[in-house]
Amino acid sequence: MPALAVGLLIGGGATLVAARGADPAPVRIAVGGPAGTAAVAAPPSGAATASAPVRAAFSPPVRVLVPRIGVDAPVEGVGLDPDGAVQVPPLDRPGQVGWYRSGPVPGPDEPTVLLGHYDTRKGPAVFHGLPGLRPGDRVDVRRADGSTLSYRVRELHQYPKDAFPTELVYGDAPGPQLRLVTCGGTLGGNGHYSDNIVVFADPLPPSP
Repeated sequence: MPALAVGLLIGGGATLVAARGADPAPVRIAVGGPAGTAAVAAPPSGAATASAPVRAAFSPPVRVLVPRIGVDAPVEGVGLDPDGAVQVPPLDRPGQVGWYRSGPVPGPDEPTVLLGHYDTRKGPAVFHGLPGLRPGDRVDVRRADGSTLSYRVRELHQYPKDAFPTELVYGDAPGPQLRLVTCGGTLGGNGHYSDNIVVFADPLPPSP
Protein backbone atom coordinates (compact mmCIF):
# COMPACT_ATOMS: atom_id res chain seq x y z
CA MET A 1 0.00 0.00 0.00
CA PRO A 2 1.41 3.46 -0.82
CA ALA A 3 2.83 5.38 2.13
CA LEU A 4 0.23 8.11 1.72
CA ALA A 5 -2.62 5.65 2.06
CA VAL A 6 -1.07 4.11 5.16
CA GLY A 7 -0.83 7.56 6.69
CA LEU A 8 -4.48 8.24 5.98
CA LEU A 9 -5.49 5.02 7.66
CA ILE A 10 -3.78 5.63 10.99
CA GLY A 11 -6.88 7.17 12.53
CA GLY A 12 -9.25 4.51 11.27
CA GLY A 13 -7.14 1.69 12.62
CA ALA A 14 -6.72 3.27 16.00
CA THR A 15 -9.99 4.94 16.82
CA LEU A 16 -12.88 2.54 16.57
CA VAL A 17 -15.52 3.84 18.97
CA ALA A 18 -18.13 2.04 21.03
CA ALA A 19 -19.88 2.79 24.29
CA ARG A 20 -22.39 1.21 26.66
CA GLY A 21 -22.68 3.61 29.55
CA ALA A 22 -21.84 0.94 32.16
CA ASP A 23 -18.45 -0.34 33.30
CA PRO A 24 -18.00 -3.67 31.48
CA ALA A 25 -15.09 -5.98 32.19
CA PRO A 26 -11.98 -5.40 30.08
CA VAL A 27 -12.13 -7.04 26.65
CA ARG A 28 -9.23 -9.42 26.02
CA ILE A 29 -8.45 -11.86 23.23
CA ALA A 30 -8.83 -15.55 24.04
CA VAL A 31 -5.82 -16.76 22.04
CA GLY A 32 -2.99 -14.70 20.63
CA GLY A 33 0.00 -15.54 18.47
CA PRO A 34 3.68 -14.74 17.98
CA ALA A 35 3.78 -10.98 18.37
CA GLY A 36 5.03 -8.93 15.45
CA THR A 37 5.08 -11.75 12.89
CA ALA A 38 1.84 -11.11 11.07
CA ALA A 39 3.27 -8.96 8.29
CA VAL A 40 6.10 -11.33 7.42
CA ALA A 41 4.77 -14.81 8.10
CA ALA A 42 4.32 -17.14 5.14
CA PRO A 43 0.79 -18.27 4.25
CA PRO A 44 -0.21 -21.57 5.89
CA SER A 45 0.27 -24.86 4.12
CA GLY A 46 -2.25 -25.20 1.31
CA ALA A 47 -2.95 -21.48 1.11
CA ALA A 48 -3.47 -19.89 -2.28
CA THR A 49 -0.38 -18.80 -4.18
CA ALA A 50 0.17 -15.77 -6.37
CA SER A 51 -1.21 -17.62 -9.38
CA ALA A 52 -4.31 -19.00 -7.65
CA PRO A 53 -7.82 -17.74 -8.47
CA VAL A 54 -7.98 -15.92 -5.11
CA ARG A 55 -6.28 -13.03 -6.93
CA ALA A 56 -9.38 -12.32 -8.97
CA ALA A 57 -10.34 -9.12 -10.72
CA PHE A 58 -11.59 -6.09 -8.81
CA SER A 59 -14.81 -6.73 -6.94
CA PRO A 60 -15.64 -5.12 -3.59
CA PRO A 61 -16.71 -7.10 -0.53
CA VAL A 62 -20.43 -7.04 0.24
CA ARG A 63 -20.77 -9.56 3.09
CA VAL A 64 -18.58 -11.25 5.69
CA LEU A 65 -19.34 -14.54 7.44
CA VAL A 66 -17.56 -15.80 10.55
CA PRO A 67 -19.26 -19.08 11.56
CA ARG A 68 -17.65 -19.52 15.00
CA ILE A 69 -19.14 -16.27 16.30
CA GLY A 70 -22.35 -16.29 14.26
CA VAL A 71 -21.50 -13.32 12.06
CA ASP A 72 -23.28 -12.97 8.71
CA ALA A 73 -23.10 -9.25 8.09
CA PRO A 74 -23.29 -6.74 5.26
CA VAL A 75 -20.13 -4.86 4.30
CA GLU A 76 -20.34 -1.24 3.20
CA GLY A 77 -17.61 0.94 1.76
CA VAL A 78 -16.48 3.81 3.96
CA GLY A 79 -14.42 6.89 3.25
CA LEU A 80 -12.45 9.34 5.36
CA ASP A 81 -13.47 11.75 8.10
CA PRO A 82 -12.48 15.42 7.70
CA ASP A 83 -9.45 14.74 9.92
CA GLY A 84 -8.24 12.00 7.56
CA ALA A 85 -9.29 9.03 9.68
CA VAL A 86 -11.12 6.10 8.13
CA GLN A 87 -14.82 6.25 8.92
CA VAL A 88 -16.43 3.45 10.88
CA PRO A 89 -20.01 2.18 10.49
CA PRO A 90 -22.62 4.42 12.15
CA LEU A 91 -23.44 3.48 15.74
CA ASP A 92 -27.10 3.17 14.73
CA ARG A 93 -26.06 0.30 12.42
CA PRO A 94 -24.28 -2.03 14.88
CA GLY A 95 -24.62 -5.00 12.55
CA GLN A 96 -22.72 -3.39 9.67
CA VAL A 97 -19.05 -3.91 8.77
CA GLY A 98 -16.97 -1.22 7.12
CA TRP A 99 -14.39 -1.56 4.35
CA TYR A 100 -12.22 1.38 3.32
CA ARG A 101 -13.33 1.74 -0.28
CA SER A 102 -10.10 3.41 -1.40
CA GLY A 103 -8.06 0.52 -0.01
CA PRO A 104 -7.42 -2.96 -1.43
CA VAL A 105 -10.29 -5.27 -2.30
CA PRO A 106 -10.12 -8.95 -1.25
CA GLY A 107 -7.52 -10.66 -3.40
CA PRO A 108 -4.49 -8.41 -4.01
CA ASP A 109 -1.16 -8.46 -2.22
CA GLU A 110 -2.10 -5.75 0.26
CA PRO A 111 -4.29 -6.88 3.16
CA THR A 112 -8.01 -6.21 3.05
CA VAL A 113 -9.11 -4.59 6.32
CA LEU A 114 -12.68 -4.84 7.62
CA LEU A 115 -13.76 -2.82 10.67
CA GLY A 116 -16.73 -3.33 12.99
CA HIS A 117 -17.93 -2.16 16.38
CA TYR A 118 -17.56 -4.32 19.49
CA ASP A 119 -20.68 -2.89 21.10
CA THR A 120 -22.86 0.20 21.33
CA ARG A 121 -24.94 1.72 24.12
CA LYS A 122 -27.73 -0.67 23.11
CA GLY A 123 -25.67 -3.85 23.45
CA PRO A 124 -23.33 -6.15 21.49
CA ALA A 125 -22.41 -5.18 17.94
CA VAL A 126 -21.28 -7.15 14.89
CA PHE A 127 -17.72 -7.94 16.06
CA HIS A 128 -18.57 -8.57 19.73
CA GLY A 129 -17.40 -12.17 19.41
CA LEU A 130 -14.15 -11.34 17.60
CA PRO A 131 -11.93 -11.66 20.71
CA GLY A 132 -13.03 -15.30 21.03
CA LEU A 133 -11.79 -16.40 17.60
CA ARG A 134 -9.00 -18.97 17.47
CA PRO A 135 -6.36 -19.92 14.91
CA GLY A 136 -7.92 -22.16 12.28
CA ASP A 137 -11.36 -20.51 12.36
CA ARG A 138 -12.84 -19.73 8.96
CA VAL A 139 -13.87 -16.36 7.55
CA ASP A 140 -15.72 -16.02 4.23
CA VAL A 141 -15.93 -12.78 2.28
CA ARG A 142 -18.58 -12.54 -0.42
CA ARG A 143 -17.95 -10.09 -3.23
CA ALA A 144 -20.16 -8.06 -5.51
CA ASP A 145 -19.44 -10.35 -8.47
CA GLY A 146 -20.96 -13.33 -6.60
CA SER A 147 -17.64 -14.97 -5.73
CA THR A 148 -16.57 -15.92 -2.19
CA LEU A 149 -13.03 -15.78 -0.85
CA SER A 150 -12.31 -17.92 2.22
CA TYR A 151 -9.68 -17.30 4.87
CA ARG A 152 -8.23 -19.13 7.89
CA VAL A 153 -7.50 -17.19 11.08
CA ARG A 154 -3.78 -17.31 11.85
CA GLU A 155 -3.49 -15.19 14.96
CA LEU A 156 -5.04 -12.44 17.05
CA HIS A 157 -3.33 -9.47 18.65
CA GLN A 158 -4.38 -6.67 20.96
CA TYR A 159 -2.76 -3.24 20.73
CA PRO A 160 -3.15 0.00 22.70
CA LYS A 161 -4.74 2.59 20.44
CA ASP A 162 -1.91 5.01 21.12
CA ALA A 163 0.57 2.41 19.81
CA PHE A 164 -1.44 0.95 16.94
CA PRO A 165 0.92 -0.79 14.42
CA THR A 166 -0.43 0.82 11.27
CA GLU A 167 2.21 -0.63 8.96
CA LEU A 168 1.73 -4.14 10.33
CA VAL A 169 -2.03 -4.02 9.81
CA TYR A 170 -2.35 -1.93 6.64
CA GLY A 171 1.05 -2.34 4.99
CA ASP A 172 2.25 -4.78 2.35
CA ALA A 173 1.79 -8.47 3.13
CA PRO A 174 3.23 -11.68 1.66
CA GLY A 175 0.22 -12.44 -0.49
CA PRO A 176 -3.51 -11.69 -0.13
CA GLN A 177 -4.58 -11.50 3.51
CA LEU A 178 -7.51 -10.36 5.60
CA ARG A 179 -7.61 -8.26 8.77
CA LEU A 180 -10.64 -7.88 11.04
CA VAL A 181 -10.49 -4.98 13.50
CA THR A 182 -12.61 -4.07 16.52
CA CYS A 183 -12.27 -2.50 19.96
CA GLY A 184 -10.89 -4.07 23.10
CA GLY A 185 -9.27 -3.30 26.41
CA THR A 186 -10.97 -1.02 28.93
CA LEU A 187 -13.90 1.26 28.23
CA GLY A 188 -13.04 4.81 29.30
CA GLY A 189 -15.29 7.56 30.55
CA ASN A 190 -15.14 9.16 27.12
CA GLY A 191 -16.93 6.17 25.57
CA HIS A 192 -13.80 4.90 23.80
CA TYR A 193 -12.02 1.62 24.39
CA SER A 194 -8.32 1.69 25.19
CA ASP A 195 -7.24 -0.97 22.68
CA ASN A 196 -7.87 -2.46 19.26
CA ILE A 197 -8.16 -6.17 18.60
CA VAL A 198 -6.87 -7.34 15.21
CA VAL A 199 -7.47 -10.74 13.64
CA PHE A 200 -4.95 -11.78 10.97
CA ALA A 201 -6.18 -14.34 8.42
CA ASP A 202 -4.65 -16.03 5.37
CA PRO A 203 -6.46 -17.21 2.23
CA LEU A 204 -7.66 -20.78 1.85
CA PRO A 205 -7.27 -22.40 -1.57
CA PRO A 206 -10.37 -22.09 -3.75
CA SER A 207 -12.75 -25.04 -3.85
CA PRO A 208 -12.18 -27.40 -6.81
